[in-house]
Amino acid sequence: MPLPLHAMKITFCCTGTKAEPWLQGLSAALPGADISVWQPGAPQADYAVVWAPPQQFMDEQAGLKALFNIGAGVDALLKLRLPPDTLVVRLDDAGMAVQMAEYVSHAVIRHFREFDGYEADMATGRWGYRKPRLRSDYPIGVMGLGVLGERVAKALAQFDFPINGWSRSAKAIDGVRAFTGTEQFNEFLAASRVLVNLLPLTPDTADVINKETLARLQPGAYVINVARGAHLVDEDLLAAIDSGHVAGATLDVFRTEPLPAGHAFWNHPRITITPHTSARTLREESIAQIARKMAALQRGEAVAGIVNPARGY
Repeated sequence: MPLPLHAMKITFCCTGTKAEPWLQGLSAALPGADISVWQPGAPQADYAVVWAPPQQFMDEQAGLKALFNIGAGVDALLKLRLPPDTLVVRLDDAGMAVQMAEYVSHAVIRHFREFDGYEADMATGRWGYRKPRLRSDYPIGVMGLGVLGERVAKALAQFDFPINGWSRSAKAIDGVRAFTGTEQFNEFLAASRVLVNLLPLTPDTADVINKETLARLQPGAYVINVARGAHLVDEDLLAAIDSGHVAGATLDVFRTEPLPAGHAFWNHPRITITPHTSARTLREESIAQIARKMAALQRGEAVAGIVNPARGY
């Protein structure tokens, strides 16, 4: 028989995150629940709210019913040895999808309308026009059609670009030409000039943006990576830009973060970088979603966002 909500024990273990606002929000959303910050040797909890927890946490909290990850990506969490019967639950959206759609739309439009060129002109005092480009010449390929990818694809379609979408399993999205599985991956690349990466990071997707992938894109390609730095082979992107086949890139994620001083991306004239800020976790929305799911699990109900560790998402 499910425990009443007030009997829940919740532990918080989020590296680099200020705990107090989360504890206050969870306490308000789940009155009476026992909520505390994890310390080594702490009693067993029923549920955990985590971000980059240490392996010791997993070893000591082997009886957890569910882990709630406060970020969209669970790749770092799945590298740990997890309790075999513990559910891993990711955020469905919690305000991140609209942020991602804003970011990617801005990057696409900035490149398409050549605003970087106008900025360079402004710096030299040059008043000049550029020939308008055709949207039909800039088909956009979105890799990964989960909650974030679908929102991005739909947002870009509003600007009348041709939109391609690739995912591991079949997806049907209005206004998006769908490609599915490894057998259609190369066809998807060949149909795309702008490549947007929103894939989860798994062993199968690591290094997916490499010299072969980039070479299959249409000439004058543009790359936008907002998923994980390990998806991109840095040297291959730099070589593709230097060759002229890739016109440039907007990158929000990197193999090492912060991006090390002296890295070639810092001062490359055709690469725009941002500090992993394309879609930030919104605390209030996340707390509300996590609390709802904890309560549902306590009642024995199914919840969305359960991760399949074998797939990595």
